[in-house]
Amino acid sequence: MHWIPLTNHDSDITCSNDIGILTTHGQEQRYISPTTGICRRLIVQAVTPSGKFEVPLKDHANDTSKLAIWLLTHSPFKGWIIFEWIGKSVWFALKLLWPIIWFLVALYLNASDDSEDDTDSPYNAGYYKPYLRQFQGQLWAARSRMEHSSRVKEEADMNTRTHACYPRILMIRSPNQSEWVRCVDRDIIIHTKYIAISYRATDVYSRGSGEKKEKARFTDEVRAAVLGQQFDAYWLNLECLGETPSEENLDVYCMSDVYRRAETTLIMLGRADSQAGENECWRSWGGRVWTFPEALLSSRLCYKFRDREEIESLSLFQLANLAYTNSEDEQAIVNAYAGGKDPLERLERLTLLKKAIWRRAMAGFPTLSGPPPPPPKSGMVGGGSITGEGYKPHKAEHVYALMGFFEHRIQPNHDEDELRALARLSMANDNDRIADRMVSMFPSTTTPGACWYADNDIYDANLWDILPEIQVAGVTENGALVLDGCRVAAIRWKDFPEVPFATTFSLRRKIVGSIPYFSWPFIVIGLGIMPNTSKVAGFVLIGIGLLLLLFSPRLFLYSKSGRIINKQPWLIGVKGVVDRETVESHLYGGTIAHFPRMYFTPSGSLFSKPEQFSRRIGSDEQYEDAKEQAKSGPGHMFTLIDTYSSTMYYFRAERPPTVCIFAGREGGLGRFVLCSESCRANELHKEMVLRMPTEISQRMELCGWVALG
Repeated sequence: MHWIPLTNHDSDITCSNDIGILTTHGQEQRYISPTTGICRRLIVQAVTPSGKFEVPLKDHANDTSKLAIWLLTHSPFKGWIIFEWIGKSVWFALKLLWPIIWFLVALYLNASDDSEDDTDSPYNAGYYKPYLRQFQGQLWAARSRMEHSSRVKEEADMNTRTHACYPRILMIRSPNQSEWVRCVDRDIIIHTKYIAISYRATDVYSRGSGEKKEKARFTDEVRAAVLGQQFDAYWLNLECLGETPSEENLDVYCMSDVYRRAETTLIMLGRADSQAGENECWRSWGGRVWTFPEALLSSRLCYKFRDREEIESLSLFQLANLAYTNSEDEQAIVNAYAGGKDPLERLERLTLLKKAIWRRAMAGFPTLSGPPPPPPKSGMVGGGSITGEGYKPHKAEHVYALMGFFEHRIQPNHDEDELRALARLSMANDNDRIADRMVSMFPSTTTPGACWYADNDIYDANLWDILPEIQVAGVTENGALVLDGCRVAAIRWKDFPEVPFATTFSLRRKIVGSIPYFSWPFIVIGLGIMPNTSKVAGFVLIGIGLLLLLFSPRLFLYSKSGRIINKQPWLIGVKGVVDRETVESHLYGGTIAHFPRMYFTPSGSLFSKPEQFSRRIGSDEQYEDAKEQAKSGPGHMFTLIDTYSSTMYYFRAERPPTVCIFAGREGGLGRFVLCSESCRANELHKEMVLRMPTEISQRMELCGWVALG
């Protein structure tokens, strides 16, 4: 993405900090400071800076360590480097003098030990920098009934049974057998056996002046078929759907029960002798949104072509071969429902059903990634699923078709889209936690408006592979998920900080580490005794001091060596692809034995490449691969450095992510969602998901509610 320059006052954005104080700023990318809680302009360090919001790589590594490493890794006997080597040696010697001067000044001023620490000095806090901004708005729909929800509920949304044992309306043949009547009497309906009718609207009628005649002709055909099966009642949505929006919502809510309670479901197909033929009639019916609730929930199936008199029975296996062109998922679903010989785990079965139903959202068109688009604004929903007279389509029709397979359902609502309906369905069925799991997944294609939604995963994980570590508390008016229980860390972009680290205690290293600081006292004492006491003793002391200075870099680094037992956790971002040696240099001053090293991740990102050795480590080849792939592709390439696990990650994103959320676990690693911040909407936007060691989440602080939109 290109950085957006500051614009005029009309396009300014008003946001609030962590305590609700409002601030107005431009449209450039912002972040909330993890130390002050103030919204600030994001400055990004980049390998190749471009624009006024990008700066070169900069670090705050310990200068003494950097000088010591440089002096040990560069020979003074290579050309003109001798002068630079002498200059750095003098500067290193002065660095050793400074602690002595500071000690003498503090001793002279009688500084007490209980004085306050220097707030600018680095220290190991033990935790990553926190994320301070929280969700501050109202929920559109909440998981808990104790929370306020701004969602407007329709009349039928107030009090409805969870599962209906009978349809609300049936078409029943009158006792004198002269006509069919629309029955709403419960006492009659519960004692009546009926046939449920399934069909595709385009096989029955077309919009226009002849629509009513075509519907009436189809109704006569249905009634004749019902009588032929020795039944005196049937359910057909053309005649049995409610007339008001509230009644329609109630009927859609109970739609799956209509087919569960029916003695038989009759599939009315198109004309087999037409130009399309039988196969096209089956494919046309199988492309509907409601085909799975109608077929899988029915106790018995039969079918009839409109231009034939015969009514044939049908098994689910036959149906799968006839009606479904994308047979892999459908076959697994049919195997699970047809006799239970190949049962699927509940979540896997529901996930496959969702994929199959969502695929029918745009029947006849290529399957799209990301959140499904709203259905067309016409009388045919999802390819002609429900087409009663005057029926108002639901924008979340596909979710309502899916919910019949869940234990707990949600009340349909004409005002909600599929994303909000799916979030509500997930919250109503906590054991499945579909939305909670989707947060941890990253699809091959994302959309700006619903970045939590995922039809697939770039790491080829299934929905049931994810063990969520967060809980969806509600959904906002914009369709964003409000998450609770998040462990969150801020990502630093402006520079490399100094990273304190601790090693195992060693008396030898303590003694060796103090030796370099005796060099200056030897020199000063030698200079002091030369004029008055003994020139020989003075020269000896000066010589000892200079010899100590010569060996000081090696002695100093040896005192810092040893087994690393603790490091300050930092998440550091860089725009571009950075090599490992550069990262080590900016963090610790350079690469040398016993100092902390950085490693590539073996399986944490799309650019990961493991070594084929006995030890599980990432291959150094991924740097060259990432550098090559950075030349083309969407978005920008970034490098993320985790100091706690000493691991580097390459990834591609549209914008620099400033927040890292631990959302779940999968395949032995944690799922960490990298997000950018949206001041205008008070939301986070998912930029990438990385697979990082789960244990680093224990170094992240718990955060309050955050909105992922």
